[in-house]
Amino acid sequence: MDWNQAIKEYKSYLKIERGLSLNSIVSYENDIISLKNYILDNKIKESPIECRTDTINSFIYSTSKKNSPRSQARKISGLKSFFKFLVFEGYLKASPILNIESPKLGRKLPDILNIDEISLMINSININEKFGQRNKTIIEILYGTGIRVSELIDLKISNIFFKENLIRVLGKGGKERFVPLGMKAKKNINNYINKQRGLQKIEESSNDILILSKNGKKLTRHMIFTLIKNISKKSGINKKISPHTFRHSFASHLLKNGADLRSIQLILGHENITTTEIYTHLDSKHLLNVMKKYHPRSK
Repeated sequence: MDWNQAIKEYKSYLKIERGLSLNSIVSYENDIISLKNYILDNKIKESPIECRTDTINSFIYSTSKKNSPRSQARKISGLKSFFKFLVFEGYLKASPILNIESPKLGRKLPDILNIDEISLMINSININEKFGQRNKTIIEILYGTGIRVSELIDLKISNIFFKENLIRVLGKGGKERFVPLGMKAKKNINNYINKQRGLQKIEESSNDILILSKNGKKLTRHMIFTLIKNISKKSGINKKISPHTFRHSFASHLLKNGADLRSIQLILGHENITTTEIYTHLDSKHLLNVMKKYHPRSK
């Protein structure tokens, strides 16, 4: 088995059996291609099923200086997944990377926006401009539902249940879930559909897609990143803001206002509640107030 064949089979496994998104598959593929290129550049004669632990260690060391510990950990995780696949398919008896440890990482707290900053961004959008209502709708959906940017760009009108105030989204691994739709997000979706979206020419393949580009096609992740960056700059907010910032802010504000972790986990579509627990670390002032209010020894 050569590297190209192994990578091809691995990509099929990631898509069909694990149900990963295209972006995730490309990320995993790039990790394996980096290892393959290192082996070829150094004239090492090892196929995927002949790859030795020493070779992988040398490769990891060669990339350690140009990658952050978090990037390095992700790369090692990708390689472990690849060799685990080869073992699973019977090409290898044991993984050569099994005992290679990832760098220890502290838990990184996500950046969030406060309510005033979110209002500032929304109010900076002029809905009378050509794509103003669309842009406002994007922000209202991201903050009002907490869905991922990948879920937003794939959101279909047929999956918006206006009467029930719910949207159906396709999350990671192809898993569907229903997410509550807030009144402001619902109002802006209706305004966008009735006052702006219906006035533009729409490509046939995107007829059911809610958020459209100026060409009547589905928006890309890059377009939404750029759009949010421009809105935050116009608002004068000096924070590094991405679509995911609204997801973090959504979860943090729910928790701060009394929502339980399990409910937040279900809305966000987190497979493991430990992922959701990170939001308990975001607002120490709120937690201090909870302590003062409810603990008998804090009075």
